[in-house]
Amino acid sequence: MSMNNSKKKINKPNGQLTVFIPGIGAVSTTFMAGVELIRKGLRQPVGSLTQIGTIRLGKRTEKRSPLIKDFVPLADVDDLKFAGWDIFGGTAFDAAKKAGVLNDDDLALTKPFLQEVDAMPAVFEQKYVKRLRPKVTKKAKSKMELVEKLREDIKTTMAKHGSSRGVMVWCGSTETYIEESDVHQSMKNFEKGLAKSDTRIAPSMIYAYAAMKEGLPFANGAPNLTVDVPAMTALAKEQGVPIAGKDFKTGQTLLKTVLAPMLKARMLGLNGWFSTNILGNQDGEVLDEPGSFKTKEVSKLSVLEHILQPELYPELYSNYYHKVRINYYPPRGDNKESWDNIDIFGWLGYPMQIKVNFLCRDSILAAPVLLDLVLFLDLAQRSGLSGIQEWLSFYFKSPMCAPEVYPEHDLFIQMTKLKNYLRYLMGEKLITHLGVEYYPKDPVDK
Repeated sequence: MSMNNSKKKINKPNGQLTVFIPGIGAVSTTFMAGVELIRKGLRQPVGSLTQIGTIRLGKRTEKRSPLIKDFVPLADVDDLKFAGWDIFGGTAFDAAKKAGVLNDDDLALTKPFLQEVDAMPAVFEQKYVKRLRPKVTKKAKSKMELVEKLREDIKTTMAKHGSSRGVMVWCGSTETYIEESDVHQSMKNFEKGLAKSDTRIAPSMIYAYAAMKEGLPFANGAPNLTVDVPAMTALAKEQGVPIAGKDFKTGQTLLKTVLAPMLKARMLGLNGWFSTNILGNQDGEVLDEPGSFKTKEVSKLSVLEHILQPELYPELYSNYYHKVRINYYPPRGDNKESWDNIDIFGWLGYPMQIKVNFLCRDSILAAPVLLDLVLFLDLAQRSGLSGIQEWLSFYFKSPMCAPEVYPEHDLFIQMTKLKNYLRYLMGEKLITHLGVEYYPKDPVDK
């Protein structure tokens, strides 16, 4: 990729943008209700980089720091339309009321809007989410026929909304753990698998395939194996659509990607990191099943190793113990609580500890992530980008990247990458933070 300073051609965000969401639950309804309250001017878009974040341009002395939404041509929140699928049926209002995230006032303010979003019957396979019992699902003779039914849903909804553009983001439950196999290695194998209803093709993969076949960008908000397989990345390039994932980075892992870089930056050692969570919403219920928990566990455990790079610093990080626990606790609802006990050591090997207790709201943290991903993926497609969008790693626990490189987990490196990519698209100079131009030249610079 050439890093010249010429502005890239970006099509304007004309017309409506339909957001397709598999999984009308706590996260998606909090997102939809929030967008409605924000565009009515009743609430602030706290947590959304696209709505209230700024970006520095040029030298610090130039004092140019516009809002990101004024710098890059993002779709306006007023132009967002919503649609989705769910195994429990009903409207988005029904789902929001059941989720119990929003208070009565916000539910009342958004009730007419949420009632307009009627969940379409979902693609579901019991082996992938064992704890849930579906009420409405799509029936078909093969998984390829399920794809066609989803594609028809997409076309019909786009026509109803008068949309020429759409984005799909998986907000469904965490599927059980599976590994890549031959059916995921090529599109030829994958399509044969769809025709034969291969059990190794998960529902999330069926949605992703249908979305990309309809020209929609796709992001995976859960830790499932979905678009991070060779067949799917090849399809994204072939169809000219951006993809991103996986697993929204919101609570405990968000803190890890801040604290672990601090340890490495200051060359402090790590003996152990114990993480536990209590969560009472549907996500917690699903993760109470061992297969789904393993999918989440792998996502959460991968963060430290990539950040700390024990192969480079064996004396500091080669022998630490890392444990993650998630406990389903119904009384807590969507208000998740996490505890981290971090055993570190410093100068001369003397031990120290860090204790973190994060009482967070799962869907409140995830909703602005969902908004940003929708708007940035739409921007990416209008910019002619396709395939893996590594610059969106900022939003994920297990970021996708090229096969030959390791994923970048450090939150602040991810932020630099994201903002530099926006500068690159708009023909602005990238920011290196070197700063030598502000000081008299040293003899070595003359």
